[in-house]
Amino acid sequence: MRLNRRESSRSCSSPQRVEAGRGPASHRAVLCAALVTLLLLTATDANAALPRAVARAFLDEGIPLSAVSVYVREAGAARPLISHRPGKPMNPASTMKLVTTFAALELLGPDYRWKTEAYAGGPRVGSTLEGDLVLKGYGDPKITVEQFQTLIAALRAAGLATIRGDLVLDRSYFAPAAHDAAAFDAEPLKPYNVGPDALLVNFKSVRLVFAPNAAGDATDVRIEPPLDSVVLRGAPQLVAGACGDWRSALGASFVNRADAADAAFGGRYPAACGERDWYVALLDHPHYVLAMFARYWKDAGGNFAGGVREGRVPPGAEPIATLRSPPLYDAVRDINKLSNNVMARQLFLTLATTAYAPPATTAHAAEAVRHWLAKRKLGFPELVMENGSGLSRRERIAAQSMARLLLAADASRVRGDFASSLAVAATDGTVRKRFTDDDVADQALLKTGSLEGVRALAGYVLGPGDRRYVVVCFVNHRNAGRAQRALDLLVERVYAGMRDGAPR
Repeated sequence: MRLNRRESSRSCSSPQRVEAGRGPASHRAVLCAALVTLLLLTATDANAALPRAVARAFLDEGIPLSAVSVYVREAGAARPLISHRPGKPMNPASTMKLVTTFAALELLGPDYRWKTEAYAGGPRVGSTLEGDLVLKGYGDPKITVEQFQTLIAALRAAGLATIRGDLVLDRSYFAPAAHDAAAFDAEPLKPYNVGPDALLVNFKSVRLVFAPNAAGDATDVRIEPPLDSVVLRGAPQLVAGACGDWRSALGASFVNRADAADAAFGGRYPAACGERDWYVALLDHPHYVLAMFARYWKDAGGNFAGGVREGRVPPGAEPIATLRSPPLYDAVRDINKLSNNVMARQLFLTLATTAYAPPATTAHAAEAVRHWLAKRKLGFPELVMENGSGLSRRERIAAQSMARLLLAADASRVRGDFASSLAVAATDGTVRKRFTDDDVADQALLKTGSLEGVRALAGYVLGPGDRRYVVVCFVNHRNAGRAQRALDLLVERVYAGMRDGAPR
């Protein structure tokens, strides 16, 4: 039976004596209240319902609609196009990076640059430093091998050749924090599980490269960068056959300690794979920096035989060399297009320094973001930020809140830098292989998110005349891994609706 709003109101308001908690009248009152609430919600959201095809796509994959949150709205419009459970706090996975990066672009500025400084920790006699070399980090999220070599070249250009002391690392810009690389998913060697550090170098990772040798009868294995403290033992047997799951076939075993690591390969490597690489996070932060410095200082013609230890810059000292990072807008592109978790965590901690004196903490970073949101009239009471990257089981935001953030970014002075950091449908980043056969190719700027039990998508769908819709969808369910088709269909329907009317 179907009741319209007038019929339900008349039926539920007929004169009867209702006694609280007693008899059929009380049950009737409860049912009537529920019915009226349902009808009001239906009347309110009738024009913003989840498109039938999208709803069916979720249900066909065993994902109940109660586990889905969607909000779609045109920039400048007063009402949403689609609104389904928009206020429910959800785990957004990597779409949380949108909050971190928009905050950073506004609070730090698109041209912000991190610095890494080198100081003499003793007297210099000619080209010899009679003491320690002190490196101070300020949280640069992406010191590559090439940039580290640039810092070393600057030291050599300053006339330094021999260092008699140790390498002293000043990592005090970030507060010390315990980090268990295995805690999130029991994959401690995955580079995305590397913890933040004020003196992060090369993501504390190495690249293992596998390829058939020139003769075609064995497998060559090399490591980049070639660190003396990481030893390669053995090589997989070169075999025929399809490439397939080549990593599992390598028979890899790793022994990873703070100051040294071994990597051994006793399995097989299919020749059909050609050249493949595998990134692995090894050593601890200080010993990784030491290994990098020892290798490239030697390559630059310098002499150094010291160890590594923690310390601080000597009072009143002036840097003898400074490395400056590329501008923030470059880092934001890496963070959003490629969903770089380590860089996002570094950036999140850097945000703490916009409101609090260092050392930076995640608690201060979260407060800095809240202060910024409040000033922008974007209070999100449900917001939970643990590390700002979305690599978290605790982080939460509602789809409607994320959409409000995207609308604010679209109207902000950093609109161009923010939008250009998002992956372009069927073109680059995490959606380069999605929407390739659809009209929406090149017409959506998106950030994706993926964790076990979570799939997410947020960004802009573009239309003629500079029209754009913000699209946000979160899925939190054990079958979330099956949600991609429904997520893509949502974007496609929104784009089609911009031409043909509201999506169906």
